Amino acid sequence: MSWFKQAGIVFRPVSPVGWIIAVLALAVYIQIFVLVDSRSHSVSDILCGIFPYSAPTLLLWLWISSRMSGKPGQ
Repeated sequence: MSWFKQAGIVFRPVSPVGWIIAVLALAVYIQIFVLVDSRSHSVSDILCGIFPYSAPTLLLWLWISSRMSGKPGQ
């Protein structure tokens, strides 16, 4: 059973486990944004502040979704 389905260059969840992972990733992004935004003075401060945390979250999302997309040969 695949958790994600590839739609172009993005992966969308197709199972309950996939949706749980998607919601958790979104929750992490929201927490990071709120924390960094409360201590920032400009948009560039926010972007520089969220990158060290959001980049690994995005890479983890892509790694999990590409492995669990059910593509043949994996």
